Amino acid sequence: MNIHEQQRIVEIWLTRREKDNTELREGLKSLYQDYKNKKYTVAVYCSGEQDLYRQTSDLLCYNRRRIAELEEQQEQEEDARQEIGLSL
Repeated sequence: MNIHEQQRIVEIWLTRREKDNTELREGLKSLYQDYKNKKYTVAVYCSGEQDLYRQTSDLLCYNRRRIAELEEQQEQEEDARQEIGLSL
């Protein structure tokens, strides 16, 4: 559990085993309510079932490709604006 006082955020990280433990999850409800009463946001992160390395790598590759596509689109739009400006 991480508490960020300035942002008023509580992060709770659960392992695979913890996320499936109904007793533990029920016990967290009082914690949620305590922090809600203090006007904190509680974020619960549960461990996934897929390979973290592979998923992160795929996401980074996608973001890199997407940024390149957006930069190319932006350059084309700028070129088109310059052509219109020169022809006027």
